[in-house]
Amino acid sequence: MNKINLACVVEDDPIHLFLTKQVIALSGLVNHTLVCKNGKEAYEMLSSRISLKESLPELILLDLNMPVWDGWQFLDEFTSIPVIQKITIYIVTSSSSEDDLKRAEKYNLRGNYIIKPITIVKLREIIYEMN
Repeated sequence: MNKINLACVVEDDPIHLFLTKQVIALSGLVNHTLVCKNGKEAYEMLSSRISLKESLPELILLDLNMPVWDGWQFLDEFTSIPVIQKITIYIVTSSSSEDDLKRAEKYNLRGNYIIKPITIVKLREIIYEMN
């Protein structure tokens, strides 16, 4: 199975962040992981990496409910950035709301919607499908 070089976890909850980082490490399929505590921090990090011509994450695991900018605000702004590289985004949230699932369709992410926590099996499946 192929590895990915860079993943980004956008998560404000320290417990879910710890668990997600553990799953990523145990999977052995991700070389490096970036962490952002909210959507604005993630947007600014990606914008900076684009302008500095640094590599971008191939996978973003995005929480929805966060302070400053939530996941939806991040998606609204992120879709306006001209990105050449393919970035796969998965919403990883505690929300099982039908409204959130419908809203995810707006970003073509309904199939990329995971109820927390993410498992090693699911992460491996995601990375396998990316390659």
